[in-house]
Amino acid sequence: MGKTADQTAVQKAIIDTLKQEGKTQKEISERIGCSQSVVSRHLSGKSVGRKKCGRKRCTTRRGDQTLRKIVEKDRFQTLGDLRKQWTESGVETSRATVYRHVQEMGYRCRIPQVKPLLNQKQWQKQHWTVAQWSKVLFSDESTFCMSFGNQGARVWRKTGERERPKCLKSSVKYPQSVMVWGAMSAAGVGPLCFIKGRVNVASYQEILEHFMLPSAEKLYGDEDFIFQHDLAPAHSAKTTGKWFTDHGITVLNWPANSPDLNPIENLWDIVKRKLRNTRPNTLDELKAAIEASWASITPQQCHRLIASMPRCIEAVISAKGFPTKY
Repeated sequence: MGKTADQTAVQKAIIDTLKQEGKTQKEISERIGCSQSVVSRHLSGKSVGRKKCGRKRCTTRRGDQTLRKIVEKDRFQTLGDLRKQWTESGVETSRATVYRHVQEMGYRCRIPQVKPLLNQKQWQKQHWTVAQWSKVLFSDESTFCMSFGNQGARVWRKTGERERPKCLKSSVKYPQSVMVWGAMSAAGVGPLCFIKGRVNVASYQEILEHFMLPSAEKLYGDEDFIFQHDLAPAHSAKTTGKWFTDHGITVLNWPANSPDLNPIENLWDIVKRKLRNTRPNTLDELKAAIEASWASITPQQCHRLIASMPRCIEAVISAKGFPTKY
């Protein structure tokens, strides 16, 4: 005959209460629907949980701590490397055991996030103040897809309904999209430019002429400013550099591969979050939604982002180029 289930905390409390009321063990067992021996073991203090079944654990707590240290020492080791080092420490196990123990510790084998490191020459603006960063006109391009608003959708379905038509989301291999150029400073945002086709030297200089200069006029007036852009081919071309020289505009020496340092990335994220609830059916509707979201960004939001630049640069220096919370 198999073992009966352990008594719950509620049942144990009922047994204690009935015993205090003067009930006999037989009356208590009939009341809660268990055997009299169960009541007797609980009242005598001999009631313990059932012994665990299955194979005995082959490693000790100290052995598990050793494995944790091995994993923490180098997160890029293979399962075979982990087993080899664990064996050398005196714990003889199989690959399956190593994998199971690593999983129990909360580790999962995932593709690592890539982050280019920054060298010391790229940290030269580390001592700039908020006032100095306020003189910078930041710019960047971003792509918005027609299906962006549907990317975060979830569906309620039961087991076995994965392929049910009403639970499927329509998609296309190459969804319609639009590339947008924008600029911002501590004073607010400038007008958006919707780019047609690829950005080359000629088209980029048209953007500078018809959108960057109006943005600078709106945000700085007659005051001097410093223009920021990344090192895309069209941005770093010699003819583009000559355009800035001819217009008397100072360009910020910006490190390559550092989108985390550009505060306009936060504005793109704000716009995309606002678009999650939209369902544009045409590119014109998508553009209108983008423009409305961009126009809703306040100067106060922009100023807070610029004010965080000294802390952001300091965090990058402290992290030696690795990712930061910014």
